[in-house]
Amino acid sequence: MPDTPAITQVTVRYFAAAKAAIGMPEESVDVREITDIAALIARAPESARPVLERCSFLVDGASTTDLATPLAGARLVDALPPFAGG
Repeated sequence: MPDTPAITQVTVRYFAAAKAAIGMPEESVDVREITDIAALIARAPESARPVLERCSFLVDGASTTDLATPLAGARLVDALPPFAGG
């Protein structure tokens, strides 16, 4: 049985204020360069980091606020800023 190739790209989707801060709705990122959520935030433009630091994240559908969450093997990361309203 052949080995499954390692996932090296993760799609990062930005919503609401995160989308506005980053300036795009989504991007593809090399997970060899960003090992965890903290590294994802660190590579963002400096002006966007305060917004991303307040986000919760979905990593392949699993919710987290832990910036040490690893991204190895992940296919999709959603950055969800706090939402107001009710």
